Order: sequence, then structure tokens, then C-alpha cells
Amino acid sequence: MKLSYGEKIFYCVNNLLLVVAGLSCLLPLLNIVSMSFSDYSAIASGFVGIWPVGFSLDSYKALIDGTPIVNCFKNSVVITGVGVVLSMVFTILAAFPLSRAYFYARKAFTLAIVFTMLFGIPTIPAFLVNRSLGIIDTYWALWLPGLISAYNLMVLKTFFENVPAEIEEAARIDGCGDWRLLMQIVLPLSMPVLATLTLFYGVGYWNAFQGLLININDPAKYNLAVMVQNMIANQSLLQSLNNLQQHELEQLITPESIRSAGVVVMLVPLLLVYPFMQNYFVKGVMIGAVKG
Repeated sequence: MKLSYGEKIFYCVNNLLLVVAGLSCLLPLLNIVSMSFSDYSAIASGFVGIWPVGFSLDSYKALIDGTPIVNCFKNSVVITGVGVVLSMVFTILAAFPLSRAYFYARKAFTLAIVFTMLFGIPTIPAFLVNRSLGIIDTYWALWLPGLISAYNLMVLKTFFENVPAEIEEAARIDGCGDWRLLMQIVLPLSMPVLATLTLFYGVGYWNAFQGLLININDPAKYNLAVMVQNMIANQSLLQSLNNLQQHELEQLITPESIRSAGVVVMLVPLLLVYPFMQNYFVKGVMIGAVKG
């Protein structure tokens, strides 16, 4: 198909804007990664761009030896892993009945859920509720309030509603009940949206910050997000870490390199997950499931 002159101009401008937007996100990330792998003199002189200068792993050695990053990483994995499993299970169990036309009062329940999307949860009432439940200083204070996202629930409900009726009718004829219909028919056909929502929940739990600061009092239970934020905000902490490592390393470590190393450690797990889930975003399982 031959494009007109106006369409060519449109696609050129559109692609240019996308390239600029992509570079605006990629270049700062490359600078942070490069700074974490550069030596002290290059960072102090301001010579580090998007490539490391004077490759060095001293920042990561100082980060591991002088901070509780290993423990914080374990906490982040526990918070994210358990939180994602709980959220996905309850989101599925809530979305499936709401997507069935024979479910009693499903419109009223749906309107009530959508109504909650108009208002945020105030911090103080949420803290008081968690305290009354006795879950302060436990990870349940993070999991229970965010167990189900109303937006994710509506997305999954809409996807379940679009599952071809012919497939459900054929399953009903074969004696398939609701549980079997959900587990063996609906969920296998919904892998793209399930992967997307899993990623949404995972990013949310991995980056949990404000809720953890409010509800968790024990520093040993902090996650990577809180630790990295403390490193960025607390200059004296970085200075003491630098002085501690000065006798063990051949050269000094700049606060910028330590901050950059912490940010890289926090971002790498999320960056590694995206390629494995990309197939579910690009290719739908339902294609060709029903032939007319």
C-alpha cells in the first residue's frame, strides 16, 4: 500500500517524537549505570556520560559490605512474591463472577467497586485500620490494603466477558462447572491479561515505599526502595559509608556512585522480567480459538 505525502510526513514526525521520548528515558538510565561502574576520579571530574570511565566495581563492593542491601533485597522478593500471588488469586476470584451474566446483583457490585476508584485512601485512617487489625510492623499491612486493585479488577472482568460464548457453551454441554470452567477454559485463554496484571502488581509491590515507611517500624524489614531512598536523602550515611570503606579500598567512592549502584540493583530485577513476559503482550492465545 502506497502512502500519501501527508501520511509520510505524519509517520516521520510520529517516529521522531517516539525516538526523542525513548532517548529521554534511556539516556538518564545509561548515565546511572555508567556512573555505578566508573572510578572515583572520572565521577569527581564529571567525565562520565553514557559509558563507564575507568571500569570499577568498588561501588558495588561498598554497597554490599557497608549497607544491608542483601537483606533488603530478600525483603523485596518476599513482599513482591507473596503480594503478587495473593493479589492475582483474589482479583481472579472477584473478576470471574462479576463477568458472568447470571451472577446476582453483579451490576450493583460493579458500580460499588468503580465508585471506590474515585477516592483515594487517606493515610491516617488506613494506618488506624491496620493498627486495629494488629498488622502494624508486618507485611500484611502492605498486602491487605492493596490486595485488589479496582482498575486491574475491571480490566480482568472485561477480558473475561469477551471470552467467546461458544467456548463456554461447549464446556457446559460437557458438564463443566464454574470452577472447572475458570481453571481449564477461561484462565488458559486469558494468559496475556494475566501476565500484564501480574507485572502491574509486581512493579507496585517492588516499588512499595510510603506504605512501608508508615506501617513498618523495624529497619530490618525495609525493602530496596526505602533503602535506596534513604541513601539518596541521607548525605551523612553515604559519607560514613565512604569513610568506612576508605581503609579497605584503594581509592575513595563518591556518593553518586553508591547511589547509582543502589538504583541499578533495584532496577535490574524488573528489567530482567520484561523480556520474559513480552510474548504475552504481543501474541494473544485466543487467536483462532473459535472458527465460525
